[in-house]
Amino acid sequence: MTPLPFIPYLRKRLPQMLETLRELTLLESPSLEKEPADRCCEFLAERWLRHGAIAQIVRQKHRGDQLRVVWKPPEGRAKSQLLVLGHYDTVYPTGTLAKMPFRISAGKGYGPGTFDMKAGIVQALFALEAIRELQAPVEKRLVFLWTSDEEIGSESSRKLIEEEARRSDAVFVLEPSLGPRGLLKTSRKGVGEAQLIVHGRASHAGLAPEKGINAVHELAAQISRLEKWNDLRRGVTINADIVSGGSRANVIADRAQATLDLRAWRHADMRTLEKRLHSLKPLHRGAKLEIRGGFDRPPLERKHSAALFARAKAIAREQGFPLGEAAAGGGSDGNFTAALGIPTLDGLGAIGDGAHATYEHVQINAMPQRAALLAGLLCSC
Repeated sequence: MTPLPFIPYLRKRLPQMLETLRELTLLESPSLEKEPADRCCEFLAERWLRHGAIAQIVRQKHRGDQLRVVWKPPEGRAKSQLLVLGHYDTVYPTGTLAKMPFRISAGKGYGPGTFDMKAGIVQALFALEAIRELQAPVEKRLVFLWTSDEEIGSESSRKLIEEEARRSDAVFVLEPSLGPRGLLKTSRKGVGEAQLIVHGRASHAGLAPEKGINAVHELAAQISRLEKWNDLRRGVTINADIVSGGSRANVIADRAQATLDLRAWRHADMRTLEKRLHSLKPLHRGAKLEIRGGFDRPPLERKHSAALFARAKAIAREQGFPLGEAAAGGGSDGNFTAALGIPTLDGLGAIGDGAHATYEHVQINAMPQRAALLAGLLCSC
């Protein structure tokens, strides 16, 4: 079958894609600021309505509103659906545009959130436009879910994501691709955060040191123990990233704590690490340990992505470009959907670099190609 001319169509629409990216980037949407995030959500809802979709804003009390967009094939009644997933929130506070303005330079589009992941949303919008204008055959209902809190853990959106995923045959995540070749992410580490809190006993460091139990010393010993749990070959890491304790130099510390970053490629390793962590025993007599937290994003294992990646690679070949895959140490909302057993393919968003950095940007000329890839996937699944 001759592939549909998605790329030629979308290349002609590149100026409109860039203008939409500019408007979306200028609408700053920090995860922690509800009012600007809601304005961005309203803008997206209006844009998707223009494309013949149904846009439902899911109101939130404390975080930005979520946006659920539905498009149904013009003929027949779709009995199943495909989910396109992403987030419109960014890590940048309001006012960042003053020092990091949207600009086009040397074939790159710069600005806060362009790469992670507003360009991905723009590509999805124009992928749907191409499907409609070219009357491409789509057999399933398409649901686009744009959330407001992925950058801070997806607390308000996780339930909605999982509910929508359970109704879907496949999930396509518009997070940025990896590297200059635009590799798709077929596996991601599970990610978690834990607090290791040590309770000791305060005493005067000079007059009665024997009566004290130094929480800082206990914490240091525990961190040294945890460091030995790292297994880089298996991809299991535990890192003490924030440490605090004590009150004065002449007081034996009665409390200390560390925030731990937890990561693992496999569910089994994730559970093992959590079990070991919660089974820790004190090394100093009289000290007490308190463990809070654990993994909150399960791993996205390749077995949930392999078939979809094979299909994406074939579509890319038909459209005239190569496509590769990679594993990513960070997590995304695709971790949640894959953990439910739903086929999930990540990294379908923009090609670029500098996520969360001052030089964040996207490769402009790659945007039509990436939108065409998504359109092809939505037509073939």
